[in-house]
Amino acid sequence: MDIFTQGLVGASVALSGAKKEEVKKALVIGFLSGLLADADILIRSGNDALLTLEYHRHFTHALVFIPIGALIAALLLWPFFRKTTAFPVIYKYAFLGYLLSGVLDAFTSYGTHLFWPFSSERVALHLISVVDPIFSLSLLLGIIFSILYKNKKFAYIALSVCLTYLSISYLQVQRVEQKITDIAQQRGHDIERLVIKPTMGNIILWRTIYLAKGEFVVDAVRAGFSETTSYQGKTAKHITPDIFADIAPTGSVLHEDIQRFNYFSDGYLAWHPDKKNVLGDIRYALTPDSISPLWGIKFNVKHPEQHIKFTNFRKIDKNTRTRFINMIQGVKLD
Repeated sequence: MDIFTQGLVGASVALSGAKKEEVKKALVIGFLSGLLADADILIRSGNDALLTLEYHRHFTHALVFIPIGALIAALLLWPFFRKTTAFPVIYKYAFLGYLLSGVLDAFTSYGTHLFWPFSSERVALHLISVVDPIFSLSLLLGIIFSILYKNKKFAYIALSVCLTYLSISYLQVQRVEQKITDIAQQRGHDIERLVIKPTMGNIILWRTIYLAKGEFVVDAVRAGFSETTSYQGKTAKHITPDIFADIAPTGSVLHEDIQRFNYFSDGYLAWHPDKKNVLGDIRYALTPDSISPLWGIKFNVKHPEQHIKFTNFRKIDKNTRTRFINMIQGVKLD
């Protein structure tokens, strides 16, 4: 999730294990330790644009790395607390703060190497977006009340609210899956692959992408309190790395980069409809019914020895913002 929420989760977990007289200390150590896993974003290369994608949410988010990450956090924080706090206590709160960093990110759609090095699978449960104000605000209020009343029960309450929120989101996914399955059947489609993703900041409006007959079919589904409604999107041809065999021979830099991006995208590759020669990850878009990917790669077929270029398209105009809000509200679109 966003880095601020990562810190809030770390602080909340640390507070839940804190003594009454150590609430503030646990808050600071837990919050800062909760941020450390995302330091993997600093792993980057000026020549290899995919290196950051490969190592973001990688080993620093793995379950086996928790004690190591906590130790690094404790060592970094020790100079600031050593006069008042024993190192084992610092490590305790650092461990609690770091504990759920990887698990939290696994609830989003980006994908997390939670079981590295035993598995290379990117775990993505698709239950919450990287930014969700209800989730974050619940944690923030729990922390504030814990400090004001020096009582960690508010941290427990906040974590319970967040767990309940994720449970509700899981039920939302089941409703959306049933809706899109029914729609696919009406279209005469047999779903070969399906991904359901929450849209930014809510668990009401969802983006669905399924593969059928060699094409990705994109729709938006609004799971309201009483009924589910859909907004029909468009289709895009499924692109597989093997079509580049002639221009990206095995062993070339270009061949490896295309394979790496395909792995990162979990095979959801499609050409950008408006950007020439941009191969995108169709799982992500600015609006849930769009086939214009949020990011993609460009490459020069004349130079297979060169790395690809990674590009993104994050500009949100007024029409895009209005369309998104109308979908959340359930407004019928033209």
